[in-house]
Amino acid sequence: MKLTASYKLKKTSGTYRVSQGFSLAEVLAALTIGAMVTVAVLGIYHRAENSAATVTRRLDRSRLPGEVLQRIAEDLDNVISSSSDATITVENKFENVASTMLVPAAKLTITRTIRDSRDKEQIFKEIIWQSSYDFESATNSLILYRSSSGLNMEDKVLEMNKDDLERELFVPICSGITFFKISVLAGKDPIEKWNGSPPPGIMVTISFAEPYKRADGTFDVLDEEKITRTIAIDRTRKIRFDTSTSEYGNDEKGREDADLPSDEKPPSESSKKTEKVK
Repeated sequence: MKLTASYKLKKTSGTYRVSQGFSLAEVLAALTIGAMVTVAVLGIYHRAENSAATVTRRLDRSRLPGEVLQRIAEDLDNVISSSSDATITVENKFENVASTMLVPAAKLTITRTIRDSRDKEQIFKEIIWQSSYDFESATNSLILYRSSSGLNMEDKVLEMNKDDLERELFVPICSGITFFKISVLAGKDPIEKWNGSPPPGIMVTISFAEPYKRADGTFDVLDEEKITRTIAIDRTRKIRFDTSTSEYGNDEKGREDADLPSDEKPPSESSKKTEKVK
């Protein structure tokens, strides 16, 4: 009897010690809260990923045009110098792309000549940058070419056994260009056509963005999508400063007095007025 009572007591007490499970409502609430937290975390991650991708695309979009503009600037610095007989030719036109759209295109020719022992003019170096329609591309865009020729070879090892025609081939630099323009800075307004001695500066504009059609039928790119670089020609040249005549007056006497030593200059009008009469 005692064993039976003790067994029942342990069994009864053991029954009360068993933990109860979660209800269906509690499980649904926990799942709902977990799903909301997961959605919020994924949303933050998605926005951060989009921001990083946007920054990367902007960097990649400006890196290629920057490299092209830097290469053009290096060609201008290497070919043109203050003591060389160099000429620059700039041409701008609208390239008929696939007979459906007129896209701005340009051509830059940098030529440096020398005279040999017979006093005959020879082309020492000539570099041409030219954009034209890319026939092999699926998109309606331009491709930029570069050509180098002349007596001064860029790679004397590889070009030693090549003839002039092989060394004057146009090499493709980049494709997908939708806007390419070269302007000459030789006055107040940029000039789109030039043939002669090197101007003070050249402005090159390039873009790979989607073009839009203007009212005159030509295609253009938004200004914020264009990348422009102003390249100074012969940056080691001496700059002439024009001193305004208003500093010394408008008459010739003022200029003559300015050239005199300080102890020989006549007193100014202000000193005459303030001088006391004895």
